[in-house]
Amino acid sequence: MPTLRVMHPMNISRVDLNLLPSLVALLDERQISRAASRVGISQPAMSRALQRLRRVLADELLVRTDNEYRLTPRAHRIRAQLAAVVPQLDAMFADDGFEPGREALDVHVAASDYIATVLAPPLHRRVRDASPTSSLRFRHWHAGVFDQIDAGELDLVFFGGLDPPGLKVSRLFTERFVCVVDRSHPSADADGLDLDDYLGCRHVAIDIDTGQQPAVDLTLAALGVARRTPLTLPFHAAALAAVAGTDLVVTLPSLLVDTQVDHAATRVLRAPREIETLNYLMAWHPVLDNDARHVWLRETVAITALELQRRVSTAPWAI
Repeated sequence: MPTLRVMHPMNISRVDLNLLPSLVALLDERQISRAASRVGISQPAMSRALQRLRRVLADELLVRTDNEYRLTPRAHRIRAQLAAVVPQLDAMFADDGFEPGREALDVHVAASDYIATVLAPPLHRRVRDASPTSSLRFRHWHAGVFDQIDAGELDLVFFGGLDPPGLKVSRLFTERFVCVVDRSHPSADADGLDLDDYLGCRHVAIDIDTGQQPAVDLTLAALGVARRTPLTLPFHAAALAAVAGTDLVVTLPSLLVDTQVDHAATRVLRAPREIETLNYLMAWHPVLDNDARHVWLRETVAITALELQRRVSTAPWAI
């Protein structure tokens, strides 16, 4: 078996890293007064720094010959190493800004098909315009998305409901629920449904989480009531398509009405006031809170959400 080489590195905790600028200047300038001027210290202070560096590195570093200093072989090697290390240190300690036009982000988010439908297109346009080489990857909502945030697999999660523990949360916009029915439905001529009428109907539910549409079903459960759901589907668009030609009622966020509802075949009604609105949020891991790239991403999402809020607020059923 080959023997391992035993290394005896100098303990960096015993090295004064404040000597590094002096070392770089001395090896570049090869003259104490010029090095002192470059670093912004006095010539005696630079001479003391050189003496300390000689002791730390166990090498003369600079040797006077006639009218100049020459680098020792060790100093030449150190200078070559510093040429690679110093730019990395400069980058490490520089302001960690983000230039979207010059950098690329690969953003991973999770959301229901509703959020993907209404938020993804305008968000992508904003990201594309500001950061053309960045990409957005939407994943479908599932019960483990908050665990994926913890694991660093997702940058953001978009959802409606209560704040998840341990994560940072910001409100995006407040949605309004509407009910969509076939034009032959008994309630089709009404402006909206009250709770009694709503509970008297048959519904198609949207499976957002564990077979339920939490914003609707958990709200009703808190009131001690439940709706009849002979049909449950996993997507908003599929649930909406199931309404035509039936007596079913689908309850969905109002922003889908603009692009998904067939107004010739269906009618849009106000939902009962008990389930009328829902706050939509974005959540992220606290470790990302001050990251410049993530701050830019969240600001871009927030600006996009303002337009969605305007659309919600000016829709006919918001009056």
